[in-house]
Amino acid sequence: MKKSIYNILKGTFLVSDDAFKNWRFILFVSFLAIVMIASSHSADKKVYEIAKMKEQVKELRSEFVDGRSRLMKIKMESSVVEIMNKKGLEVSVIPPKKIKVKAQE
Repeated sequence: MKKSIYNILKGTFLVSDDAFKNWRFILFVSFLAIVMIASSHSADKKVYEIAKMKEQVKELRSEFVDGRSRLMKIKMESSVVEIMNKKGLEVSVIPPKKIKVKAQE
């Protein structure tokens, strides 16, 4: 046991007669480690992008709600009357009449 640990620390398993099997295994494990690290980095990048997009969605949603509330305020009759009074137009006291157009035969 002690001798095998000593041989591993010295690296004799890499230069022995059957070292080709060991090198193949080491290269395979190294390749798998590189693939795992690349996959982890890719996943982290996607997590950051998702968090950034969620923040953008919150921002855009608040802008939408703000715009919708301003539009509702502008569309109110009292607001329209106030704007028209500033321009010199007044509300009519005579109610509107409905015009009916008859189809020509």
